[in-house]
Amino acid sequence: MKQVTLGRTGIVTEKNAFGALPIQRVTREYAAMLLRKAFDAGITFFDTARSYSDSEEKIGFALSDVREKLILATKTPSTTAEGFWKDLETSLSLLKTDYIDIYQFHNPSFCPKPGDGTGLYEAMLEAREQGKIRFIGLTNHRLNVAEEAVRSGLYDTLQFPFCYLSTEKDIALVKLCQELNVGFISMKGLSGGLITNSAAAYAWQDQFENALPIWGVQRESELDEFISYIENPPVMDGEIRELIERDRKELIGNFCRACGYCMPCPAGIVINQCARMSQLIRRSPSANWLTEESQKMMLQVENCLNCGQCKKKCPYGLDTPELLRQNLEDYKQILDGTVQV
Repeated sequence: MKQVTLGRTGIVTEKNAFGALPIQRVTREYAAMLLRKAFDAGITFFDTARSYSDSEEKIGFALSDVREKLILATKTPSTTAEGFWKDLETSLSLLKTDYIDIYQFHNPSFCPKPGDGTGLYEAMLEAREQGKIRFIGLTNHRLNVAEEAVRSGLYDTLQFPFCYLSTEKDIALVKLCQELNVGFISMKGLSGGLITNSAAAYAWQDQFENALPIWGVQRESELDEFISYIENPPVMDGEIRELIERDRKELIGNFCRACGYCMPCPAGIVINQCARMSQLIRRSPSANWLTEESQKMMLQVENCLNCGQCKKKCPYGLDTPELLRQNLEDYKQILDGTVQV
């Protein structure tokens, strides 16, 4: 069993962690089955957020009787101290616990610090003094904010997108966390579904001893794959290296990571699906993306208002309206048979 130590927190956990965002899409009973199966298999780190609708409630329902054996991480998107306390109390209640192991600011546009006028970091300190949280963390999709948080000395953990499509700057950030003893939690290890080989994803993450990947789990078959890696971790062999290199050549660059921070769209466009349809339709069974429902979703792009809101909100600086147009054009060519997938 491979383990990760999360920096100065001293938390030691199995290399696989459970990402609980997807369980908001399944029933309470099915979610409880997944959560319990993961725990029984040796997974003890569970990551959720106040923003993930009923995810916290499902974790509390399924795992409250084994709370002392878990590491629970959740997040607040609040930008005010008042909202912080409301979110924290709600999370504690739904998770059925008296404390949260790692409480994280959820993708703030800046790095909260003492004296910045928001009162957010001061609230974190008070919550820790009250015993309601153990460690202070931050999640982000912006490299500059993430690096500032790590260098500030104010944060025990950082959660950041990290997968085999990551750039050298991203890798340098992970190494900086190790150097400064900040725990590093890898999100988007499958790049929002664009990476379809979990063994390759795991083997790549395994090269970084301080990285703890959280895998978003919605189906039992997905969970079974990651459970199997506890006893038989994939190794970075020649076949996996070739697969990763092919994917990097195909995917690195101007692609949507499906983080969803551009949503909602005032025109009703499902941006975090439509802006990456060209990749999705080629990397999974294409029939799934050619249904009447999917066609209706893609054609909604024609109603784009060109308001630019999605472009302003994108933490990766993408020209989202242009990506939508390109993906729609490609999709129409696939529909009329001009392009084969």
